[in-house]
Amino acid sequence: MEKFWQKLGSFAFHRSQGDDKSCTKSNTENGSLTIQDTTIAWFKKLLGYPPSNSKVYVTALTHRSIVHDQAEPADSNQRLEFLGDAVLDLIISEHLYTCFPDSDEGKLSSNRAKIVNRKSLAGFARKISLSEHLLIGESADKSKICSSESTLADAFEALIGAIYLDMGLAETKNFIQRHVISHVDLKKLDAVEHNYKSRLIEYTQSRQLAPPVYAVVSEEGAEHEKLFTIEVSCDGKPLGRGTAGRKKDAEQSAAKEALATLETGTG
Repeated sequence: MEKFWQKLGSFAFHRSQGDDKSCTKSNTENGSLTIQDTTIAWFKKLLGYPPSNSKVYVTALTHRSIVHDQAEPADSNQRLEFLGDAVLDLIISEHLYTCFPDSDEGKLSSNRAKIVNRKSLAGFARKISLSEHLLIGESADKSKICSSESTLADAFEALIGAIYLDMGLAETKNFIQRHVISHVDLKKLDAVEHNYKSRLIEYTQSRQLAPPVYAVVSEEGAEHEKLFTIEVSCDGKPLGRGTAGRKKDAEQSAAKEALATLETGTG
């Protein structure tokens, strides 16, 4: 295991002069990355086994802002996030398939979405203090990036991708069991009311209908106070519209109206 930490140390570790509980800035001198030595201890505690590929873990912590600041080419965690997303979906899908033998595809998909959505993944990332160890470009807004749900969720998936590449599927399943599944109350999860978009997906899947498609019909108002009107359709047939200040909220309203249309048979 010591060989791994010696390798990891070759990425120019240093302790920041400021508060340790913050994202790590990159050091662009000589094209090297610099991370706090507290990250070494964090990795040891988090992984609990001797990794063999040091570079992939550093990449998992590297925010895309690094690419713009490094004098030498640097890989961000975006490719690893893509891989980790797929691995996480597989493992959670298998777990739900086993735990809910009577649930259909729509219900399983809905339950999976409750576990692997951006908000949930950011929450799992916070539980392991992932934000304190991210590598952020010198020119980036450190505070904003570290508090971003999207950034945290992507980094968490990238870490899963790194574990998969380094240790394989079995160890990745162990990690997800400890840091995702063990924090989920499956009975409560199954009982939670679905949001309207999820319910609409379930409805269309259970009846072998085409998936719902959302389209912006209009945008009104000044830039800082826009109102979006969104229409949802299936097989090209409009089923509902919603208007709100955020596209996501407008989509929810449209989905709610579409459900009412489908369930009453007026569509």
